[in-house]
Amino acid sequence: MRRLTLASAGFLALLSGPALAADAGADLPMTAPGFDWTGYYAGLQAGYGWGSSDISGTEGEPFAASPDLDGGFVGGHVAGLWQFNQAVIGARAELNYASIDGSALLGPGNSVGTDVKWLGSVNAEAGLAADRWLVYGVGGVAFAGIETSQDAATGFAKTRTGTGWTIGAGVDYALSNNIVVGAQYRYYDFGKEHFDVPDDFSDRDQDVKLHTLGVNFSYKF
Repeated sequence: MRRLTLASAGFLALLSGPALAADAGADLPMTAPGFDWTGYYAGLQAGYGWGSSDISGTEGEPFAASPDLDGGFVGGHVAGLWQFNQAVIGARAELNYASIDGSALLGPGNSVGTDVKWLGSVNAEAGLAADRWLVYGVGGVAFAGIETSQDAATGFAKTRTGTGWTIGAGVDYALSNNIVVGAQYRYYDFGKEHFDVPDDFSDRDQDVKLHTLGVNFSYKF
């Protein structure tokens, strides 16, 4: 009788095991958690820029010209992001080598030009995440090495660092837990810079505004 009782108890325990496991499994999530955007990033970006430069003489013989600018850029960036539910906030800094330039004729054999040799920015970033997708806005302080030049009987070129602001938007996609690719649009306004130039030429103000469209590759640490 004792053996029958023990065997019955063992059989009931065997039957109840799968049921208990099923109850425990009911509390577990049915899908894996989404991608976590919190982390530090470093990477590369490249793209195309276009815009305009308004140049006006401030001394000597007055003149005005507005060269159209275009060209490419390539550079690097670092960023830190923190995710709260779907909201993502963070900071981003980037620096690019650029060859975005253009010129305009003042007269026969006399042209003025603008060349953006490098540009960078320090930014705040905020966006919304949907698993591996992140749509965000970005904006901050912008810097650029901007050259003004003139080509006449003689010529000159002079470079200054312009300071302004930038705003834009982008979308990123996490290919894996560490690799992120994306695209970004930016508008830059570097404000008006004054250039004192050689005596044979007129001093000038130069106001540069740019649009850029680029792609980026990031590694998440």
